[in-house]
Amino acid sequence: MSVWNYVVTAHKPTNVTHSCVGNFTSPQELNLIIAKCTRIEIHLLTPQGLQPMLDVPIYGRIATLELFRPHGEAQDFLFIATERYKFCVLQWDAETSELITRAMGDVSDRIGRPTDNGQIGIIDPDCRLIGLHLYDGLFKVIPFDNKGQLKEAFNIRLEELQVLDIKFLYGCAKPTIVVLYQDNKDARHVKTYEVALKDKDFVEGPWSQNNLDNGAGLLIPVPMPLGGVIIIGEETIVYCSATAFKAIPTKPSITRAYGRVDADGSRYLLSDHAGFLHLLVITHEKERVTGLKIELLGETSVASTISYLDNAFVYVGSSYGDSQLIKLNLQPDPKGSYVEVLERYVNLGPIVDFCVVDLERQGQGQVVTCSGAYKDGSLRIVRNGIGINEQASVELQGIKGMWSLRSSTDDPYDTFLVVSFISETRILAMNSEDELEETEIEGFYSQAQTLFCQDAIHNQLVQVTANSVRLVSSTSRELRHEWKSPSGFSVNVATANASQVSYLLCALGDGHLFNFLLNMNTGELSDRKKVSLGTQPITLRTFSSKNTTHVFAASDRPTVIYSSNKKLLYSNVNLKEVSHMCPFNSAAFPDSLAIAKEGELTIGTIDDIQKLHIRSIPLGEHARRICHQEQSRTFAICSLKYCQSTTDDSEMHFVRLLDDQTFEFISTYPLDTYEYGCSILSCSFTDDTNVYYCVGTAYVLPEENEPSKGRILVFVVEDGKLQLIAEKETKGAVYSLNAFNGKLLAAINQKIQLYKWMLREDGSRELQSESGHHGHILALYVQTRGDFIVVGDLMKSISLLIYKHEEGAIEERARDYNANWMSAVEILDDDIYLGAENNFNLFTVRKNSDGATDEERGRLEVVGEYHLGEFVNRFCHGSLVMRLPDSDVGQIPTVIFGTVNGVIGVIASLPHEQYVFLEKLQSNLVKVIKGVGGLSHEQWRSFNNEKKTVDAKNFLDGDLIESFLDLSRSRMEEISKVMGVSVEELCKRVEELTRLH
Repeated sequence: MSVWNYVVTAHKPTNVTHSCVGNFTSPQELNLIIAKCTRIEIHLLTPQGLQPMLDVPIYGRIATLELFRPHGEAQDFLFIATERYKFCVLQWDAETSELITRAMGDVSDRIGRPTDNGQIGIIDPDCRLIGLHLYDGLFKVIPFDNKGQLKEAFNIRLEELQVLDIKFLYGCAKPTIVVLYQDNKDARHVKTYEVALKDKDFVEGPWSQNNLDNGAGLLIPVPMPLGGVIIIGEETIVYCSATAFKAIPTKPSITRAYGRVDADGSRYLLSDHAGFLHLLVITHEKERVTGLKIELLGETSVASTISYLDNAFVYVGSSYGDSQLIKLNLQPDPKGSYVEVLERYVNLGPIVDFCVVDLERQGQGQVVTCSGAYKDGSLRIVRNGIGINEQASVELQGIKGMWSLRSSTDDPYDTFLVVSFISETRILAMNSEDELEETEIEGFYSQAQTLFCQDAIHNQLVQVTANSVRLVSSTSRELRHEWKSPSGFSVNVATANASQVSYLLCALGDGHLFNFLLNMNTGELSDRKKVSLGTQPITLRTFSSKNTTHVFAASDRPTVIYSSNKKLLYSNVNLKEVSHMCPFNSAAFPDSLAIAKEGELTIGTIDDIQKLHIRSIPLGEHARRICHQEQSRTFAICSLKYCQSTTDDSEMHFVRLLDDQTFEFISTYPLDTYEYGCSILSCSFTDDTNVYYCVGTAYVLPEENEPSKGRILVFVVEDGKLQLIAEKETKGAVYSLNAFNGKLLAAINQKIQLYKWMLREDGSRELQSESGHHGHILALYVQTRGDFIVVGDLMKSISLLIYKHEEGAIEERARDYNANWMSAVEILDDDIYLGAENNFNLFTVRKNSDGATDEERGRLEVVGEYHLGEFVNRFCHGSLVMRLPDSDVGQIPTVIFGTVNGVIGVIASLPHEQYVFLEKLQSNLVKVIKGVGGLSHEQWRSFNNEKKTVDAKNFLDGDLIESFLDLSRSRMEEISKVMGVSVEELCKRVEELTRLH
């Protein structure tokens, strides 16, 4: 049973929530610090751009990230607070290049209602205190002492309950906050308070301002000498202080982020909900504010944070699209934009839906995600394998072979690339301008097929004929071993020595590869294994990467073969088809490969052996649901496009059809006004050979709290077009659709409804209700297996239903009585069901079929709990790695999940024996962390999330277990003694798990 599970992150969070700039690692160095939900990244600003320095996991979701400089310090400290009310102050130790925790604590209260608008953390500009707004009606103060150390925190009662923003004012004799709030009549005002540290109370501040723009939502404190605060509204921007009030109207927009440009606070960058970047200027005369001006600079990703770096360079962090490094130019480009995008940083978040498909039909899954939002919406194709970074390319047809040559044996670099064609051979060489020049050799050509080759391996010669491989002694010419191809195809051979083990690889003309263990002394071949690497002839060539020998298998499914822990592994190359490859280490292109594709020769460098590669398909709209249909080779998506006009913003919803190779829109079906696409499915029905796309919708009307009307639309793809075959009105939103025993199962508001596909007298088809089941708050997520139906409810956790064929009825079999607010469900096997809920946890429940009473059988037993720290939107069975028949990991079922922060994770159901072994390893790792000193800082960082396992039951922490491979040899030996197995065995088992993702 799938009770014993392993959870691991395959792709770290990419959604940028916070950023700040300051002198953190040195007084002379400028740093950009980025928060990605549960991680922080520290970058150094250099003349060449942003240079990564550190990537640190944090046990908690970051709510506040602020740099500050205590009195007497030469560089900045970093303050971090998490959503679960923990905080820490970090300092950089330049001597050891490590982070030091200067202070930490818990600022939670036993009573108090958490704020609806999120936590607010602010630091007094003069470093007298840290302020936190965590609960309605309370303002928490953490004072600094004279030495910059934190003192005991205390609360001050805050009259304003609906707080929208709080900031500290600059230049005040006593710490002073400005509060933007909404009263019980929905009017918005600002008020100032002085913080009396001795009395632990507020004193009325120097000024206030009532009746602001109803859309006012952001405060920007202005440094001295100007002082005061800027209040950003949806239609008005106001500057306010004790002595001045200036306001200007703006086009309707919602400002999401700001960044200060100048130290004196006279210029600010503002980014709105549409990604438009504006420059706000405070005009002043002799420290007196005279007005405000705002100018549109251009367009960026929709920003969640803006950090002005230096010399017109700006970092734009985004939660809805790719983050960017931009430059602000003095002159506009031809489109009138002053914004130049220098670099993009991929963000998969938020992943609202995804599917796992094998687009190239190569036996390896790829994840296609609905990522981003608003105008930054996109599809992302995520694939595991090896990437080739192209350095140069040239069009060449009909390549039959390639070799690299050096001008002399003493030359450290290759000078020539010999390229053979069917009737000629050319030499490519680098000229003085580092360009490729061709020279044709007349009268010399290579045959299309090599019938014989021999390769010396120590004292062996390998001879290849049309369909056999012979190993012959190099001294006596005695035949040591012979292997004949079972299929009679021509054979191509490569030999490799890796991990102190020698292999003989034999590639056939039908795309199959045989690998053998090769005994170097006797020439004996053993442990024969066969894998499929495509359907076309394979050409094998060895090459070296990072001082390790690998084999490149060129075919219609190019693959790199490498060894780890005395085991051959295979990793797909992210190229469609490769006919030939040879190493090419030239001065201009060091450590490169020359790769022949259809009509093209490419020179490039190779990426890491195992790495996730991401391809972006920008849509310009928000894809919310996605489905793949193998028969029509298409994707269908439910998407939402935001249309901006001078009067109002509106939304348009579509069902779009995309080609699964080009990802181009090939057909569109517009939905009705107020109609949203909620679910999508590719399925077939009983007694019908066609395959259909079914789409569930909801009419989201402004006057309704919950949709009372929806539709189920049934499409067929004909000539690349979506054709509507049938539609069925529903009494609510169709949140989920499932294929169910040749019928269609729909979750509609509180009801589970089953439809059968009926043939009318006129030959047309229609959906007809058969049976249903009530009893849910909102049935949001449904999965099926056989006659069982698993429902994830808005508030009532997981319930198990069964369809009874005899009665044609759906009945409840069991439920989880915990009050979980579900975000996704999946079925692991007949008895175990997986759920994710809105407190960022995963859990599994088990059907208790052997219960003694009806009550026991009607209760789903919780058998696994795990705090993930991520909001999961979708589970899907599948794998990101190539599943080969001879691999142990190929037999382990895996579920992939995607989250709001762009995380892709894997849950693997392990055999009980393997789970127990790894759980023992995990507990010993925790003991090492807690009880043994001397760990390097890198290892401490690796183990920073070990607390995840404290409440875990039946879920291993994969990120922690993989950290075993980061330990020193002595630490590994220490743990291996406790485990009673060798270090090699431990490493082997852990590395086996890493290949699951």
